[in-house]
Amino acid sequence: MPARERVGIAGTDRVLLPVRWLAVVLLPFLLIAAGILILLPARVADLFAWPIEPPITGMILGAAYLGGIVYFAGVLFTAEWHRVRRGLLPVFVFSSLLGIATALHADRFTPNLSFVVWSVLYATTPFLIAAAAVAQRSADPGTPASRETIIPAPVAWTLVVVGGIATLTGLTMFVSPAAFIGVWGWDLTPLTARTLGAILSLTGFVNASMIIDRRWTSFRILYAAQLVSIAFVLTAIWVGRADVQWERPAAWGFVALLVMALGCYGGLAVWAERRMRRAARAGERAVDRQA
Repeated sequence: MPARERVGIAGTDRVLLPVRWLAVVLLPFLLIAAGILILLPARVADLFAWPIEPPITGMILGAAYLGGIVYFAGVLFTAEWHRVRRGLLPVFVFSSLLGIATALHADRFTPNLSFVVWSVLYATTPFLIAAAAVAQRSADPGTPASRETIIPAPVAWTLVVVGGIATLTGLTMFVSPAAFIGVWGWDLTPLTARTLGAILSLTGFVNASMIIDRRWTSFRILYAAQLVSIAFVLTAIWVGRADVQWERPAAWGFVALLVMALGCYGGLAVWAERRMRRAARAGERAVDRQA
């Protein structure tokens, strides 16, 4: 983007049209993939880019896509850039890891149209996300919204630690998938282990931004996406519980981490939303008094 245009958006907090169009392009693919993986698990081998066994892993990938739908819908419809800015890094990491996994395990994929689409998306999305980050980098004014809730530092650091545990587990799983095969809560292959690793890495990269930005409005959409995703992951585990090997500690550890994350993220969202509503009511009363 020319330097003049970059200066033109500095501090405006607006989302550039090309970034909205990126959301328009990605949303249909996320919807289709989530629909196949969650609603048609028995047809994954025929309709998706690769057969995923057991189906629980495919449903968890679908749950991650549902979170992506919530996020990119936010990119498309939100009026303020800072509300979705912090999602770019997690999406970049997730898409990059799946792109690498595709290259490492190309022999596991089905040579069909879905694989062509999958390959194109994961070969290009990291670069498109990086371009969006560069184009928008000066748009966020970095100041609290008119009615803002600031996440307390202890809460922010707690969430950074919770997300860091998930991300450390995910990246370790991605780098050394063989170490998790045979000990995870259900059967894995190197490709499905790396896929789960990419999914687990998401939350830590979301929460890490709280080190430098504790505005609730910067995380409101992202936490809605995470809560949707976590809820559907837990649902996937319940639906696929027959494939879970509950005698393995990793099964219970994974569920415990999900429940902890759901409680922490949900609790923060409820607390922050209540504070924002109280601030809004106080503002309305102040206007009424002045009138």
